[in-house]
Amino acid sequence: MSSSSVAAAPESAADAFSPAANRPVRVCHVSMCLRTGGLERLLVDMGRHADRSRVDQRFLALAELGPPAEELATLGYAPESMGFHGGTLGKLALVNRLRRAFRRHRPDVVHTHNTYPQLYASVAAKLAGVPVVINTQHGRGCGPNGTAIKQFRLANRFTDVVCGVSEDAAALCREQDPKHADIIRCLWNGVNVDRFAYHGPQPGVRLVAVSRLSPEKDLGTLLRAVEIAADAVPELRLTIVGDGAEREMLEALSRELAIGDRVDFLGERSDVPDQLAASSLFVSSSLTEGISLTFLEAMGVGLPVLATRVGGNPEVIVPGETGELVPSADPEAFAKSLVRLCESRDDWERLGRNGRERVETRFSLRRMLDDYAGLYESLVAAER
Repeated sequence: MSSSSVAAAPESAADAFSPAANRPVRVCHVSMCLRTGGLERLLVDMGRHADRSRVDQRFLALAELGPPAEELATLGYAPESMGFHGGTLGKLALVNRLRRAFRRHRPDVVHTHNTYPQLYASVAAKLAGVPVVINTQHGRGCGPNGTAIKQFRLANRFTDVVCGVSEDAAALCREQDPKHADIIRCLWNGVNVDRFAYHGPQPGVRLVAVSRLSPEKDLGTLLRAVEIAADAVPELRLTIVGDGAEREMLEALSRELAIGDRVDFLGERSDVPDQLAASSLFVSSSLTEGISLTFLEAMGVGLPVLATRVGGNPEVIVPGETGELVPSADPEAFAKSLVRLCESRDDWERLGRNGRERVETRFSLRRMLDDYAGLYESLVAAER
């Protein structure tokens, strides 16, 4: 445990876990839930593709289970929900349930995902005598408000390493908790490139966005950019894959902008690789990002990417080489860049091939899994 960690000792010295050198590292992942989402999809990939000779994994969720948990079950895991529903008593019960789960599973490493699971699972892990706790922050920093920062700072007292999924995210985490800056590092997200065969950009101007329909994704800016660019690019079409609280508002906005015939809202889909393969250009107007898995998937298929210059996006997208970056919340700038890209469509194949190569060399799932396995092994070895 890091030198700054202070917490109660395990229930007895005999109960403390002793990591063994002759077996895989036992890792217990803890997330808020196991429903549909980028984080949950990443956890399924970790379960499916991890080297089981190096890592023996379990998956816990504080709250609801859903299709990702079912998929993990088909892979031979047994995901568990802690049944958390909020409230002060619920939080105390949550710590106790996690502590009992850790004592039952006896992990060498508890790997938490984002701030809320980190807070409760890191305390429970310390009480249970788990040797190592790490956290991955999957967004940009630890959260959007003072409460999240306070939780993050407290949880870091009981955490050995915090991984930001981009250099930008890691830097912001250090700003949010300078006292524990020494435990914070970058470990880039990765995607299973093999799941996304290279197709390259398809003919025409078929834009695709894969996103939650939520405020931070700012899809209203994308719709307004489409309306502005439509006169210059009459063949422009946009497909939006995903669902969320803003869907009704966004559908109404598309009608208000008189672009309803250009925009298709598909909702949640299980055939995202096929949707990407049928498209010409991937677009994102998000206000904040860590390392977007959907960007990496689109680049794996061979699509150029037009996105906002926020968070970890500049670490993924190289302007002029794999796509273009524009300011956030600026429909005019987005539309201008979109029209400019459409005027140089002969270059899209090169951009797409460069994107595929960049994902294969820097953002592959195998690289990410090897990095995590090495981190687990080094931290556990230090505890022996």
